[in-house]
Amino acid sequence: MNSILIIDDDPHILNLVKVTLKDAGYQTHKAIHGIEALSILEKYVIDLAIVDVMMPKMDGYTLTRKIKNTYDIPVILLTARGELHDKEHGYTAGTDDYIVKPFEPKELIFRIQAVLRRYDKPSTYIINLGDVKIDKRNYEVQIGKQHLLMPLKEFELLALLASRPNKVFNRDYLIESIWGIDFQGDERTVNVHIKRIRERLREVTSTIEIVTVRGVGYKLEVTSE
Repeated sequence: MNSILIIDDDPHILNLVKVTLKDAGYQTHKAIHGIEALSILEKYVIDLAIVDVMMPKMDGYTLTRKIKNTYDIPVILLTARGELHDKEHGYTAGTDDYIVKPFEPKELIFRIQAVLRRYDKPSTYIINLGDVKIDKRNYEVQIGKQHLLMPLKEFELLALLASRPNKVFNRDYLIESIWGIDFQGDERTVNVHIKRIRERLREVTSTIEIVTVRGVGYKLEVTSE
């Protein structure tokens, strides 16, 4: 499930976009200005940002440049300014698409899907960390010449952590991403799965390690290359 950050100082637009995205099956985070958006990007894994141009504290063009320079995620500018020079400014800042208000909610979803498809490159299916290779196409973990068999949820959890080494994932995010929003369990489910993954990895490699961040969640560290 993709996670999308919406940044807009207009509460009506913010809530409209949030409802539209949730109905389409996306996870959402909201921010009313660029400073808050950057704070969220430091804490959560975000797959795409929707950025308003005219905002207090930091305009959308500046925020877009910061996002593109720091995080490898697509940006869609959502703005009332539709003149050619405004679009030029947006694309120069690095935006992947540009939508002018007012907009049709369905069009926003189509644009998001198109942008995410462009970022869904074959290379993203393979994660290489030292001697560990994680292939998300066939749910396979390979350490050197050895293949590690893992239950589906354990594999998905490991692949998610490995997708952003050193990034701290909080337990709620892990539950929503792997088990879904409607999951009735609690964080003990994550803890048990992490324990099992650690046990499996410990037997075959010392290249990667899942570290507990007290009171927050987990991160995967590469201990050697």
